[in-house]
Amino acid sequence: MRERHLGFANPAGPALPLEFAGSSWLLDHSGALYLPDAATLVVADLHLEKASSFATGGQFLPPYDSEATLQRLGAVIARYQPARVVTLGDSFHDATGVRRLSARATNLLETLAQSRDWLWLSGNHDPVAPAGLPGQAADSIKLGPVWLRHLPQATSDAPQICGHFHPVARLAARGVRLRRRCFAFNHQVLILPAFGALTGGLNVRDAALEPWLGAEFSICVPGAGQIFQAHASACLAGP
Repeated sequence: MRERHLGFANPAGPALPLEFAGSSWLLDHSGALYLPDAATLVVADLHLEKASSFATGGQFLPPYDSEATLQRLGAVIARYQPARVVTLGDSFHDATGVRRLSARATNLLETLAQSRDWLWLSGNHDPVAPAGLPGQAADSIKLGPVWLRHLPQATSDAPQICGHFHPVARLAARGVRLRRRCFAFNHQVLILPAFGALTGGLNVRDAALEPWLGAEFSICVPGAGQIFQAHASACLAGP
């Protein structure tokens, strides 16, 4: 059953405009974020080579997550043609993931990075920049008044755009319940959903998110080629 039948806010189409920290951003239905004025595309938590990481511990998953994630990212890049791509950390599931990339995935990544700036921000899974790939590395970057980083910083008075938490929302309407990845934000912090093909999620009602989102926040839920907006009051607790 598609979300448009569930009684949530009307879908905004494939991208939802959002005024955040004085700039006009686009929340894309893929889970990516785009800043038209800076031609910058932002994605969080690709977790490339997660399946191969699990395989080293004896848990075998279909080894196609990296290619699937990069193909999805390629579709977003084709849509916006950004001059710069910023990944908000945890781009690889572990520090040696880049060495396990298939030749096909590596070629795809190199093609995506051609003719544009590519910035790898460090995450807790990949604190060291991936070697041998195009792009530059940093712990954080500032776009206008906004800091982009993997984890929000409690000491920051500036607005922040982050990843790390893999936010998901549990929603219910007309007897149907959904658990979907989402953007979660207030006036000071915007948390992106995980973009990777094999990423789990943390409920936006979880105590770990309360210091950043507080009680009054909004979510935007990507789904079926569209994106839907809801208030915190629509989000249910639970796993």
